[in-house]
Amino acid sequence: MGSLGILHYIYIIMVFVIIITMAFKKDTVLPCIIGLFLIGFASSGSMIKAVQVIFNSLIASGKEFWSIIAIISLVVAMSKALRDIGADELMMRPIKKFMINKSIAFLSLGLVMTTVSFIIWPSPAVALVGAIMLPAALKVGLPAVWAAAAMNLFGHGIALSGDFFIQGAPAITAKAAGFENAGSVIRASIPLWITMSVVTVATAFFMMKKETKNTSEIAATLEAAEAGPLKASFGASFVAVAAPLAFLLDAYLMVKYQLRGGDATALVGGTAVIIMSVVAVIEHKLSDSFEKVTDYIRDGFKFGIKIFAPVIVIGAFFFLGSEGMAKEILGPNATGLLTDIGVYLADKAPLSKFPVILMQALIGGITGLDGSGFSGLPLIGSLAQTFSEAISISKEGLAALGQITTIWVGGGTIIPWGVIPVAAICGVEPADLVRKNIIPVMTGLIATIIVAVIIF
Repeated sequence: MGSLGILHYIYIIMVFVIIITMAFKKDTVLPCIIGLFLIGFASSGSMIKAVQVIFNSLIASGKEFWSIIAIISLVVAMSKALRDIGADELMMRPIKKFMINKSIAFLSLGLVMTTVSFIIWPSPAVALVGAIMLPAALKVGLPAVWAAAAMNLFGHGIALSGDFFIQGAPAITAKAAGFENAGSVIRASIPLWITMSVVTVATAFFMMKKETKNTSEIAATLEAAEAGPLKASFGASFVAVAAPLAFLLDAYLMVKYQLRGGDATALVGGTAVIIMSVVAVIEHKLSDSFEKVTDYIRDGFKFGIKIFAPVIVIGAFFFLGSEGMAKEILGPNATGLLTDIGVYLADKAPLSKFPVILMQALIGGITGLDGSGFSGLPLIGSLAQTFSEAISISKEGLAALGQITTIWVGGGTIIPWGVIPVAAICGVEPADLVRKNIIPVMTGLIATIIVAVIIF
């Protein structure tokens, strides 16, 4: 394109304002609302239209995110039902027997945290894994801060940055990048995800081994670690076996019938609802189960809306960068603002692969500074689309790289206010946990960027 218009300059200014806001550890919802109003006014010349653009953009954004909000809310509702009946503890107890030394405890905590986080998301997984496995890990001498690091890096890092099962993160990234489903972003992310995961965990494990090599300190154990056999009802025992088998069956069906994107999400969500309902009937009398199911659903959606309400507003602004959403919000004559900007920059100052990859990773990291692993995903998805149209580079790969950097930084590994849940469960200071995580995570990010340069 020959030149940029007033809408493009407003958009550019507001993107910088949002990034600066993130850098100062402030929420970005207000700047996004201001940006929507200014663009609405500039595009229509009408105050009334500008006000309407704010609402219409939120509706459009909400429609894009609704399936993601629903699946996460339903899974959280199911996890609360499992916790109420004691089935969660029954599922975790056998794993504690395998923790016989610090190294195995570190890896066991991490692997279980990854598995549980894939299925029920890291936030509820923290309480579940911490309550059941932490005492056993401390008993064999794993320092509490390294137990927290294991849970943090494997859960909020490895599991959340991939999110292959629930597919919340790749779905947001893919929508913002202009893909119909998350499959292409997931496939492109695998080599980067493996690199980031292996390098980060290997670095953290080496640091843990070196730090604890010459110490015989045994952390104070919790009395719960010595608790006697858990007396469980038949219903709780049945659910503890049936729930994991149900999700394993889901995974098998996804592979056999090649279920991806919305189809895979629907299978997981429906399974979660069925398990939650079965638990409600088992835990209470049939007459009381009607109200209990409602309570579980209400609690689950409280969590989902609390997490994603800001993302809807932030996404509404950044979705204006893509042509399809811009036309839906601003009208049929609208163009993709970020796409126009990228093409203009490429024409005036041609971009090359390395600066684009570095810029995508850097912006992804900056957007994670607010401690939310998801709020930056609409931006990095839109940027992937912009850069891929400006130069010859994989849009899927750029989107995947941005997703990984955004979530590892902001999902709760190296931001003090983002690691509070894990730090609280393990009884350590958030700043101490961040100090343990910072070197492994930064090492992993550097390795991932190098791999991205090579393969994209």
